[in-house]
Amino acid sequence: MNIYKCILLALLPVLFACQQNRSIEETKITFNDGWKFYRIDPHTDPPENCHLPSFNDSAWDDIRIPHTPRIEPLVVNDQWQGDCWYRKTFTLPETYKDRILFLKFEAALNEATIWLNREQVAEHLGGFLPFSVDLTGKIAWNEPNVIAVKLNNEDNPVTGPKPLATLDFNTYGGIYRDVTLISKEPLYITDANHEQIVAGGGIFFRTEDVTAKSARLIASTHVRNRSDKTQTVQVVYSLYDQAQQKVLSFRTAAGEIPAKGDLTLTAEEILTQPALWSPQSPHLYKLEVELLTNGVVRDREELKVGIRDIKITNEGLWLNGEKTFLRGVNRHQEYPYIGYALSNNAQYRDAYLIKEAGFDYIRSAHYPLSPAFLDACDELGILLLDPILGWQYFGDEAFEEFALASCRQLIRRDRNHACILAWELSINESWMPDSFMDQTRVISREEFPVTNCYNAGWMKSDAYDIYIEARQHRKGVDPTKPLIVSEYGDWEYYAQNAGFNQDSWADLKSEERGSRQPRGSGEKRLLQQARNLQESHNDNLSTHAFADGYWVMFDYNRGYSDDLEFSGILDIFRLPKYGAWFYRSQLDPSVENVLFIASEWQPGVSEGVRVFSNAEEVELCLNGELVERRKPDTDAISGNLNHPPFSFGVNCTESSVLEAIGYINGKEVSCEKLATAGSPETIRLFCPFQGKKPEAGCNDVLFVYAEIRDAAGTVIPHNGLPVTFTVEGDAEIIGEQTVEAEAGIAAILIRIGEKRSTVKIKTVSAFKDDEIIIEPI
Repeated sequence: MNIYKCILLALLPVLFACQQNRSIEETKITFNDGWKFYRIDPHTDPPENCHLPSFNDSAWDDIRIPHTPRIEPLVVNDQWQGDCWYRKTFTLPETYKDRILFLKFEAALNEATIWLNREQVAEHLGGFLPFSVDLTGKIAWNEPNVIAVKLNNEDNPVTGPKPLATLDFNTYGGIYRDVTLISKEPLYITDANHEQIVAGGGIFFRTEDVTAKSARLIASTHVRNRSDKTQTVQVVYSLYDQAQQKVLSFRTAAGEIPAKGDLTLTAEEILTQPALWSPQSPHLYKLEVELLTNGVVRDREELKVGIRDIKITNEGLWLNGEKTFLRGVNRHQEYPYIGYALSNNAQYRDAYLIKEAGFDYIRSAHYPLSPAFLDACDELGILLLDPILGWQYFGDEAFEEFALASCRQLIRRDRNHACILAWELSINESWMPDSFMDQTRVISREEFPVTNCYNAGWMKSDAYDIYIEARQHRKGVDPTKPLIVSEYGDWEYYAQNAGFNQDSWADLKSEERGSRQPRGSGEKRLLQQARNLQESHNDNLSTHAFADGYWVMFDYNRGYSDDLEFSGILDIFRLPKYGAWFYRSQLDPSVENVLFIASEWQPGVSEGVRVFSNAEEVELCLNGELVERRKPDTDAISGNLNHPPFSFGVNCTESSVLEAIGYINGKEVSCEKLATAGSPETIRLFCPFQGKKPEAGCNDVLFVYAEIRDAAGTVIPHNGLPVTFTVEGDAEIIGEQTVEAEAGIAAILIRIGEKRSTVKIKTVSAFKDDEIIIEPI
């Protein structure tokens, strides 16, 4: 045998393995680009036969997923509702002909009807959880295929929540999360949300007996055999650490799956010296799952998993054996103009900002958030209370059936995430029959049958593992039941008669005393908001609650109002108010030394100075002269805080410079200067990435900010100064091009285009302008 033939024979297994790996890795194809869109407005005629392949959609909009049906104004008080259509023309190579094909939608609001090549192939109800359409045997080969999707986002009594006119938040519409084409061999690992097997479908990873020394890992994989013969299969699990080193491998016993049958295979193993996941150290492993027949890999999946132990009692929460209090916040998934249609990178950036603000817990309000957001929580170390959709509404039998089915689908979608604290299988602030609550508890046990699984809910303290209650509803705390303060800091300062019914507000307090303060509302009101947060959080710490969640992280639209809901500690453009610095100052100094002067330092405006810091002492100087060096406040609203603010009795009477210096153990650890702003002279542009660089070809969206500064570089805390933005390159401004600055900063939202090319952003104003360059990856 000649040497070339020997080399070829030696390389054949390698070449086969490479080809095999290639086919396995390409089983999931992003299906977000190349769509056409048409919205049916009151003045437009509904198109006829647009589900047919022959329909001419050339006049429709060219769009990419994620997508919202209409770019809304900044304040949304007339959100679009109705029917809209999406169409995509595609071809598949004949190599897919003998494969199983699914089209998976991560979310589409709210009622979907789907056609493929004139055949209706699916209907789906519900806009926050995924669904898959089986396209096997329905694809045309050697010619184009057309997928058509009709969506309706009008008020729906089956899915809830309340009608938009009284809902108090917007639900928007469209195919607003990823679409994926999944291609499998006839023997394959299933999708958990496509199957209807209790505690089954797909891959289910869980842990028991977790300590710093060892952890028992349990992994189950559901396999379906759609071939015409019996298959003998085995599943191999490989665990890799963050350095991509394999630390453990274990496998199931071999099992036989009859033709057209299915089987769940389970294996478990002990991992010694596990790196435990926590908010302080969010260690993630990669779990590689391989389905084998006769030693040949037939399917492969990967997921990120965390190993942690959670124990919750009426005495508190123990995470990995350490008693822990979770400081948290509620979050709506809305962006200005585009509603829910955030890129996965934008989802990550929101999580990054929440972590940066000092939170290690999020209550998802009031619906399941994006899988990309949960991935970010896993990575950044943020625990999540995971709810089904619901808000002040409980419907008929069909509604109840839908909500119970949502409980199962939610757990199946999210059960492998390290970030899950508990399942909120309850309708927010709503009366629910006992039978419904009983069934949700049964479902949580069935779908997640391990010891560290907890359900949470409203209304009755004995109905769920964890009782969740908003501070404004607190009428007496049951110390025998684990407690989460679901919401606080907003409503109780907005209305004295805090109740469940948004329609019957009365006895309103003056707006100056509330927490709903725009970022440009001025120093006095922003300090009042921060005081409300301090007082209410301090009060929560006097209860036996193991977690609380401020309402809310970001300002958002209410749907029926002529203004935004302004209780966010960041505004809708993700710019911080003083309250964000209060929470950030509660961080342990080992994480970050925090110091912030909460003032505009304007003559006749700034009376007293409040400094948010986690230092032991703060020294305040005025024009270089010592005012006072003092310890934190000890008043009635500070006693339970880790790090109360520092209050100084000094007023601004003329243009001057403040300097605050923080000390720990007598050593300087932080310093900030604040000068009285002069007249506006220059603009500084900036575009923070929050851990994710701008990315082309995925509808990535970013905020760009223009600070209006004086000659010394101090931001002018004024409202109303106009700034015009221009963009050069493959990007576009969403919303208004000319905007007015709020508290000295103007903000826009831009969408990155298809090309990895330079994007230049410029300003045009009455001042010295600026430009920045963005290089999308």
